[in-house]
Amino acid sequence: MTISITNRARLAFAILVVLLLVATAIWYYRTSGRFTTYQILTDDPVSGLIAGAPVEFHGVDVGRVTRVELTGPRSIRILLDVNKDAPVSRATVATVTSRGLATRGFTGYVYILLDNTGTEQGPLTAAPGARYAQIPSAPSRSVSLDTAISQVNKNVQVLTELVRSILDDKTIASFRHTVGNLQQVSHMLAENQQRLSAIIANTEQASGRLGPLLDRGSDTMQALQQVSHMLTTNQQEFHSIITNTAQASDRLVPLLDSSSDTINAMQLQVLPEAYRTMAELNKLTNSMNHFTDKINRDPSILVRGSAAPPLGPGETK
Repeated sequence: MTISITNRARLAFAILVVLLLVATAIWYYRTSGRFTTYQILTDDPVSGLIAGAPVEFHGVDVGRVTRVELTGPRSIRILLDVNKDAPVSRATVATVTSRGLATRGFTGYVYILLDNTGTEQGPLTAAPGARYAQIPSAPSRSVSLDTAISQVNKNVQVLTELVRSILDDKTIASFRHTVGNLQQVSHMLAENQQRLSAIIANTEQASGRLGPLLDRGSDTMQALQQVSHMLTTNQQEFHSIITNTAQASDRLVPLLDSSSDTINAMQLQVLPEAYRTMAELNKLTNSMNHFTDKINRDPSILVRGSAAPPLGPGETK
């Protein structure tokens, strides 16, 4: 009786195991038919990403992460099962994203975000020799509070160092000196407020007188425009006058040259001869005057000629 009960228990256990195996096989084949496995290769750190993490496509849950493993010192491979209904294509890009107050714990979690942000078109297929199709990855994105606080802390430290490097003792002394000068300027302006008011009033009066001056300037400009218009209208006549003047000046040069030669000839040849002729005429005139005086004194000279002068003492013929 005891052996019979033992055999029944073993048989029942074997049947239960077989049923579990059948159920597992059925579940596996059913689930494997609903999902497609993809892989992601990235060099970015994936802190907080674990198996079972959700996979979202444009914000909608479409699968789960099945494995996260190291393939090198700085390379990571991520396997994920995605519903076959998800529109995964060559344009799909995967981003490891953290959300919440922290990258670990119940207050935050890390997941895979899929989105069609690429430029290629067509279905995504596995490369030759590869087991799974690879989804291109984008740089990791963290929107958790702890990373934001860490980044803010770094920015504050950088700003503090910058302020320390700028606000040294010399700069602070310069600021103090500048503030002192500004106080002096403001005090001077306050003391000379009445003069400044007078200057402003005089400026207003001068600006009021500037209008008629500008009007006169406008009239002058109009007159200049009229003169310019007249010159433009008579441009051809002015051009003709300038041309004739240029031609006359060209002809005047030879005339001046010939006149210069004539003057030189008169100075070198004619004037000396004229001077000699005048000298001869002067001598002839003197001789005529002398002869006339002799005739006036002795008219007989015209009949008997001029007699020889008497012999002097001791002279003989």
